[in-house]
Amino acid sequence: MALTPPHMVEQHQLADHSVDRRMVMLAAMAIVVGTGGAFGAWLLVKLIAIATNIFWFGRLSTEPSVITDAHVGLLVIAILVVGSLIVGLMARFGSDKIRGHGIPEAIETILYGESRLSLKVALLKPISSAISIGSGGPFGAEGPIIMTGGAIGSLFAQRFHLSAAERKTLLVAGAASGMTAIFGTPLAAILLAVEVLLFEWKPRSFVPVVVTVLVALAWRPLLLGAGPMFPTHALAPDTSWTMLAAVGLGLVVGFEAALLSTCLYRIEDVFHRLPVHWMWWPAIGAIFVGLGGLVDAHVLGAGYASIDALLSTAMPIRLVATLLITKAVVWLIALGSGTSGGVLAPLLILGGATGFIVGHWLPGAPGFWAMIGMAGIMSGAMRAPMTGAIFAVELTGQYHAIPSTIAAAAAAYAVSVLVMRRSILTEKIARRGRHILQEYSVDPLDLMQAGQIMTPEPATLPGTMTLADTVSYFETDALHRSYPVVDGEGRLIGLVSRSDALRWKLEREGDQTLLADAISDAAQPVAYPDTPTGMVADIIVETGIGRIPIIDPDSRRVVGILSRQDLLKTRSANRQAETGLSGPRSGKKRRPGKPKN
Repeated sequence: MALTPPHMVEQHQLADHSVDRRMVMLAAMAIVVGTGGAFGAWLLVKLIAIATNIFWFGRLSTEPSVITDAHVGLLVIAILVVGSLIVGLMARFGSDKIRGHGIPEAIETILYGESRLSLKVALLKPISSAISIGSGGPFGAEGPIIMTGGAIGSLFAQRFHLSAAERKTLLVAGAASGMTAIFGTPLAAILLAVEVLLFEWKPRSFVPVVVTVLVALAWRPLLLGAGPMFPTHALAPDTSWTMLAAVGLGLVVGFEAALLSTCLYRIEDVFHRLPVHWMWWPAIGAIFVGLGGLVDAHVLGAGYASIDALLSTAMPIRLVATLLITKAVVWLIALGSGTSGGVLAPLLILGGATGFIVGHWLPGAPGFWAMIGMAGIMSGAMRAPMTGAIFAVELTGQYHAIPSTIAAAAAAYAVSVLVMRRSILTEKIARRGRHILQEYSVDPLDLMQAGQIMTPEPATLPGTMTLADTVSYFETDALHRSYPVVDGEGRLIGLVSRSDALRWKLEREGDQTLLADAISDAAQPVAYPDTPTGMVADIIVETGIGRIPIIDPDSRRVVGILSRQDLLKTRSANRQAETGLSGPRSGKKRRPGKPKN
């Protein structure tokens, strides 16, 4: 009896997690990637400062400056158009992958591009984003730094012989480190990786991501400063109704997130119908952004000063209402035009402005409710509820508000998934013909064991049967394409199939040869009753054999058989159990008896 060693499932290999020593190697690589992501974030901030100073103040400087301090009149439109033209040219003649939010492009690379980002993207994305934001584009730096940090991780991974899954780990690790360095939100960066980018929950990816985030956090005080990005003292109101009010605000900003997403892609459709090349779309969108800037200059640029003012309750409600409407319009038009920029900072402004306004009718300071609105809208728009809840408190240092931010994030998330088929991130990918399911669940085949779904006491053929009798049996009585062949004690010898019988019939040689002798040299994969059915599925794929004998590990007797159809029925039954829907009625399973010797 010859059994193929690679397909013999060793029981000591079964464990709660699929992990090996390569995780340690990836964690060590993550130290380099985390450092690269932190310095990438520092470089992006400096590039934005340089672009802002050149476009608005006519000076070469890396010192931070605020666009609202510039008084250029109608030149605001010209500045925005020039910056957008430069970005359009870079996308046309450099790489069109620099267009868009940054996060959808990273997701698409992870799922469909084997986590391979090019050096060209790594260089052009931060430069184009700096020009876009520095010239007044109403975007934040989070999308670009996620793409840039991801490119750093991907490029480093491509220097080694790593699998696509390992490249993905380092790409996401680089993205998380960049986000941590910019915003100082380590936990939110880890959660963003889990909820949006990794598409798995495994030690091999989680541990390296945590390493990069901690490395970036260690570099941050030296590169960008320590502490929360928007420290505030807006204490939560001392009332038992706070979480209930947070749920109500979450519902409001959840609908707001759905409305913004719908409007964004309607505007994008309008740009696609324009009779001009997409290279010119950012410049056309820049005209409308410039007009919005004339109404309220606070809508230009990343808008971090506006976020700080909302959280500190330092803006009159009339200006907040103007900011909310104008920022929404210019951001949607600019993003719909396909220029380079992120979605997170604008979402924070819009959710914060909504929370600020509603907060005037709620207990506590409006700045507190601005923070709650930020958590909710990030959760609703990006479908990342835990990221949104934690991001808001890490940005402000108000950790006591976690119950309220979780309440708002969950409510906004519930509204979002009910009224929108896709998030603001995945809709862009879906429009390219690729559907993404963002629900994580354990494969039912990995939860069940072969013994639970196998056909017990399967029909077998005795090894003493002649080839002539075997051919006759397959021509007249066989109900399956293959059968296990056993010895007198019921122990497995091998597997005989209909194709074997056809070959023997055509050869017309050795009709009296015993079946045991004819297949004694054939390699046969097997599994045990406690083998996870997912492993059996892998064996079927690797070997092309549709029916796998299940043997007792001690006596090696055949105790069952597991087929492709059994595996598919298991998956179908699991889906029906989840949805509560019953499947089509099926007839009683027919179990063939043993053939006559």
